[in-house]
Amino acid sequence: MVRILEKKRLNKETVLFKFYLPEIAQRAQPGQFIIVRVEEEGERIPLTIADFHPEEGSVEVVVQEAGATTKLLAHKKAGEEISGVSGPLGNPVSLEEGKRVVCVGGGVGIACVYPVARAFKEKGNDLISIIGARTKGLIIFEKRMREISRRLLVATEDGSYGRKGTVVEVLREYLAKEKVDLVFVVGPAIMMQKVAMTTYPLRIPTQASLNPLMVDGTGMCGACRVKVGGKRKFACVDGPHFDAHQVDFEELIARQKSYQKEEKERLRVIGYA
Repeated sequence: MVRILEKKRLNKETVLFKFYLPEIAQRAQPGQFIIVRVEEEGERIPLTIADFHPEEGSVEVVVQEAGATTKLLAHKKAGEEISGVSGPLGNPVSLEEGKRVVCVGGGVGIACVYPVARAFKEKGNDLISIIGARTKGLIIFEKRMREISRRLLVATEDGSYGRKGTVVEVLREYLAKEKVDLVFVVGPAIMMQKVAMTTYPLRIPTQASLNPLMVDGTGMCGACRVKVGGKRKFACVDGPHFDAHQVDFEELIARQKSYQKEEKERLRVIGYA
């Protein structure tokens, strides 16, 4: 069993949890994830590590209430326990040094990109960050991102905060004015695809942290398979970070929709439909 040290609702869709995971906190590196099981017989879901604190033995994750399992988790309280957590899993991000790096986060992906962006900054890179969401109330981790970035650009699709538009549009405008050595992106698959389409003609190396369906996180089940450069890869052990210009995003997006019917039924059964 794993104890919840802290719970904080960030907005109507997302919740931050701090778990007591001393062994994982000691070994975690930027870009890795954990597999969480809320109930003993429940679904296993991957959650990117948003931060880790070895000194107190804690790990932070940000959960978006989307499916049945994330809703069950979101209703847990500080002091309660969940069934289990495994990790850290996946490969840590490969860090450049002395470059101009743009980190792009969309929605809950802002929390996922934060530890990576911080690591780039600590390596002496010139860090520019772009974050965005549908509306102001869904922007998360703004203070954390602003503290580590030389410049932070914020976008909302409805124009309620920052620049009206998407992170892709903001990125495109920035790249038209400034030279960039690397782009790192986390967010919805369609957003990451558009970022890749923006940077490809400019020949800017671009890394995307993929979020496919995942079960065991060890490469055994094959659920997280993705096509990269025409070859089959498993996001859990080969990634989760890949060359965005080589990723077959169309296949990724299609696979993410595979169990929508079953997910809706599960939500109905547990009373969250």
